[in-house]
Amino acid sequence: MGDQRHERELHTLKTIAETLNRSTDLKPMLQAVLEDLLSVTGLNTGWIFLSTGKNKFTCEADVRLPAALAQKDKEPMCKGTCWCLKKYWDRRLNQAVNIIECKRLEDAMHYKMGDTEGLTHHATVPLTAAGESFGILNVGSPGKESFSNDELTLLESVAFQIGTAIKRIQLYQDEQKRAENYLRLESLTRELWRHECADDLISAIVHRTGESFNWSLVGYFLKSTPNDVLHSIYKDGELRVVNEAYPAEAMHEINEAVQNGKPVALKNNAFPLHPKPSIIHAREVKVRDEHIGILFALQESFSKSDREILRAVADHMALAIEQSRVNEKRQELILSEERNRLARDLHDSVSQKLFSLSMTARGARNIPNVPNVLSDALQDIQQLSQEAMQEMRTLIWQLRPVGIEAGLMTSLKTYAIGLGLYPTCDVSGFKLLPRPIEEALFRIGQESLNNIHKHAGVSEVTLHLQITEQEACLTILDNGSGFNQEAVGDFTLGLRGMKERASLLGGTLSIVSKRKNGTKVQVRLPI
Repeated sequence: MGDQRHERELHTLKTIAETLNRSTDLKPMLQAVLEDLLSVTGLNTGWIFLSTGKNKFTCEADVRLPAALAQKDKEPMCKGTCWCLKKYWDRRLNQAVNIIECKRLEDAMHYKMGDTEGLTHHATVPLTAAGESFGILNVGSPGKESFSNDELTLLESVAFQIGTAIKRIQLYQDEQKRAENYLRLESLTRELWRHECADDLISAIVHRTGESFNWSLVGYFLKSTPNDVLHSIYKDGELRVVNEAYPAEAMHEINEAVQNGKPVALKNNAFPLHPKPSIIHAREVKVRDEHIGILFALQESFSKSDREILRAVADHMALAIEQSRVNEKRQELILSEERNRLARDLHDSVSQKLFSLSMTARGARNIPNVPNVLSDALQDIQQLSQEAMQEMRTLIWQLRPVGIEAGLMTSLKTYAIGLGLYPTCDVSGFKLLPRPIEEALFRIGQESLNNIHKHAGVSEVTLHLQITEQEACLTILDNGSGFNQEAVGDFTLGLRGMKERASLLGGTLSIVSKRKNGTKVQVRLPI
């Protein structure tokens, strides 16, 4: 008798093992193995709950559920809790349990939900493998109110086989997902190098990352003082450029995720980007030793593969941004060289010819007995050629501001004096400015001084340069005739170009002017 029972158990385990080894798709595998288990044991009904956390479960497989539990697309099996799940979540379900009165069946009878077909009890077995729990297996038959120790031992063996198979499939799916993610990453990184502008690059990374990996939300924070700035987010299939500063209290979880190097649960919706509680993972983006931003994603959960991908995207992002900076500097050098070439050509050709024209007109005026009409014409030619030379010297200075290395304010003062202005200069703070910032401040200052020279009707001008650890601020003030800002707009006086220069470096330009009350131009550039 014992030999026959042992033979049946071995047959059961063999049948289950063959079923488990045939599939790499979890749900069909669980359904098939449950059907085989009931078939070889003679039990009538069974179902499998998988759980990813407390109060989170799904009914992944079922066989011959009573009508009361199968109604409304098995709604009673998908909602609520029961004794076996509570024990499982509380970690008190460590082995097969002999007969549990089923709360779902009791509720079905109490609320008269339908026929329970004589099923009142079931055995419950946890699905585990290598110390990891995945859910529970429930089996029973109408009228059966107890299982023998041998039956429970067999169910534990089957449950262990199922748990091992679940773990195997999860590992397989994780590796498959990992391979797919790296293929998407390869496609994403190929596109990154097509963008030369850092701002466009950031938007492209956020867009493609969210599009490629199907996370609920992907975004990027620019490192800034005093508050970090949310550059852009990708959510619900749409990229949105935000450019909004976030206070420190809203950044707590994202900074914690960066510091710990692992996902963090959002608490009480403190992070205002997502309407419901979620998990946030974030990676710091660094160019050499400079912390320039944070790439982050929101999702219900992050696998090891997801964490690897976010880190890889952040690393590629840092390299691409560094490359874009190198490209920008190279373009600046090319542009500077072209300006120098134009300045040399103008000086060696046009300026010399204008000088010759002026001298020729002056010499012709000194010829004896020159008619008055001709003498007046020669005087006009001499005066116009001298004015043209002055304008040419100004143009050459604009193309090649020789002496800017001596200091920004010194160069602006020299330029103002060259225009016939009387500048009053003041500098507060000291810090070596990056070349792009110094160049932009000089060009904006140049344009402002030109406008004063041409339109203000005064010669006095005040220049103030304030430099802090965070920004450089240049203010140009005159007490001239001023202008109507609404009437003039940004398309004259070079105002549009000045604003674009400031914007390209993440700065701002403000202009305040009224008729007969002068003009104040102020540019702020972050360092």
